[in-house]
Amino acid sequence: MEELIITSVQNARVKHIVALQQKSSLRREEGLFVVEGQREIEHCIACGYEIVEAFIVDSLSFTDDYPATKVTPQVYEKIAYRGSTEGIIAVAKVKDHSISSINHKLSTINSPLIVVLERVEKPGNLGAILRTAEAAGVDAVIVCDPLTDLYNPNLIRASIGGVFSVPTAVCTSEECIAFLKAHQIKILTAQLQDSYEYYDYDMTSATAIVMGTESTGLTQQWREAADAHIRIPMLGRLDSLNVSVSAAILMYEAVRQRNNKNR
Repeated sequence: MEELIITSVQNARVKHIVALQQKSSLRREEGLFVVEGQREIEHCIACGYEIVEAFIVDSLSFTDDYPATKVTPQVYEKIAYRGSTEGIIAVAKVKDHSISSINHKLSTINSPLIVVLERVEKPGNLGAILRTAEAAGVDAVIVCDPLTDLYNPNLIRASIGGVFSVPTAVCTSEECIAFLKAHQIKILTAQLQDSYEYYDYDMTSATAIVMGTESTGLTQQWREAADAHIRIPMLGRLDSLNVSVSAAILMYEAVRQRNNKNR
């Protein structure tokens, strides 16, 4: 039997994958998302995600680990969100990201390090934070009152697969605060007001570093729930850093302190 090759951008499967790329509401409704590139797809599978279907440019040949429908270069250009993705793209099922989904992992760790992000707006920033969290060995990331979904194409790209491998929960701020207090995890809020330098606070015990939205910072409920308020000194004329840069500084301070304690 002749192998199927999709040649039309009007094909229903092609339209569906384009819609998944563009519409967060459809991703939520169907519990599906799109991942591009062989390395990213293999990492996605290695992290326990199920591939529903895949598409590959008809002139290429990749692994037989999952079935792939061949498409013309023109069709691939239509469905791909970015250009340099090796000619392969897949649709995968989302995972459970409830607050309870990270409970078991954290219960096995003596002094977990958690990053909490309240209402971070830009997918690229959230993706960059997940990438750093993966590199720093952060135990979990909790996204509170999200303004973007975890499977936004820009977020997946910026995370370089961190969104697949870092245990991540999505919930309200109220749920997160209750969860952290129930697990006796100290809450450190990053803020300029009523705070002291981040390197003066002990991050070697169970710790949650909490970052706010790019434009207005943290809400009052987090400031009131905090065990301590910390800040990164601003020595120039500007009074703030990009949220992903700030998160990276604080994560690696925790890493530095924990490494020194274990020597």
